[in-house]
Amino acid sequence: MSELDPLLITIGMFGAMFVMLMLGAPLAWSLLSVGIVFAFSLWGPGSLELLTISSFAAMDNFLLVALPMFIFMGLMLERSGITDDLFEMMNKLMGQIPGGLGIGTVIICALIAAMAGVSGAATVSLGVIALPAMLKRGYDKKLVTGTIMAGGALGFLIPPSVLMILYAFLARESVGKLFAAGLMPGLMLAGIYILYVLIRSRINPSLAPPVPKEEQVDWVGKLKSLKALVLPGALITTVLTCIISGITAPSEASAIGAAGAILCAAIYRTLTFAMLKDVLLSTTRLMGMLIWITVAAIFFSKVYIGLDAGFLLQDIVEDTSLSPMWVIIMMLCCYFVLGMFLDDFAIVFITVPLFVPIVESLGFDTIWFAVLFIVSMQCAYLTPPFGYNLFYMRSVAPPEVTIYDLYKAAVPFIVLQIIGLGLLLAFPQIALWLPEVLYGP
Repeated sequence: MSELDPLLITIGMFGAMFVMLMLGAPLAWSLLSVGIVFAFSLWGPGSLELLTISSFAAMDNFLLVALPMFIFMGLMLERSGITDDLFEMMNKLMGQIPGGLGIGTVIICALIAAMAGVSGAATVSLGVIALPAMLKRGYDKKLVTGTIMAGGALGFLIPPSVLMILYAFLARESVGKLFAAGLMPGLMLAGIYILYVLIRSRINPSLAPPVPKEEQVDWVGKLKSLKALVLPGALITTVLTCIISGITAPSEASAIGAAGAILCAAIYRTLTFAMLKDVLLSTTRLMGMLIWITVAAIFFSKVYIGLDAGFLLQDIVEDTSLSPMWVIIMMLCCYFVLGMFLDDFAIVFITVPLFVPIVESLGFDTIWFAVLFIVSMQCAYLTPPFGYNLFYMRSVAPPEVTIYDLYKAAVPFIVLQIIGLGLLLAFPQIALWLPEVLYGP
């Protein structure tokens, strides 16, 4: 039975999985049930031992310890009050120029990305804090919401990124190299967003007016406001230096980050038993989901590869006349389409085991491809109809900001992300320069 046509196996397994997802089944159960049905029907009851083997294989990796620690760190910092101080700092530093609060919002999003490692943290936090403040000051609602949603997606790219850790786990890559590779592209995209806000506010100042004169401060006030950077800056620098320089493993650095986040909350006097309990429960719920998806995805991929269908995509690539770069572009288009309907965790577990071997066979650097994948996931979080940041923003936005406003707000930033993706395709050294400097070619 294992000699079935690989194309039929691919259509059957992935078709059944997508049908279950469209019917509302959770990703983990969709992957697990399809894998069990195909394994049992083709190999018999003994094949279910593969599920046990897959579970042990999924958990037998110390790298996974970093996931709950970084998630805990991000949630703790999100609830500690640091974001409020950072926005107030940006209000004092840049509020006097047109678009200054929008530019400051992108900078804060980049800082939160380096503290939290996930996209939703910055989007929700600034949606609660920055959105009402900027709307009150006369900012255009589409410019504001688009800036926050796009800036929030930087959490995928600027280390420490939870999605990068999952990618490293599946592709057997170095977390340190991935973190180093994501830093420059993340700063590049943040710079593109800042340039866009600056240009639009200069062309039409009514879209992003400066704050009233009574709210503006002198240089002494500006310098005093910089103290808000001390704690998050120290924590970010410590964690990233430990990982990228090789002082500690990512798992150990994540523990340092978690402890540092507790210390930050204590210094801000927001650390309470209720808050700690809430953060621990949220971390446990998120990790429970991730672990089930991990086990189910690895079992699904082992069944798929065991049925000799794993090389189907490689065979198709070899049989076509597409150039290697066009193959990469087609993969990115696939990510763009999948991002309209699936979340980032689903996409990474489904596609990385299939695409990475092809990238290697084409002679491309897999670290570079990882960055392309992460930027594609940023696009996915803004792409209608199911971009997650659209719904994060809608959950905290005032009633006058409709979901259609958010769709319109996302479009220019999706274009900016595609421009950033094009720059990375044309100039791979944007992503590869820092890893080569730190780790060698």
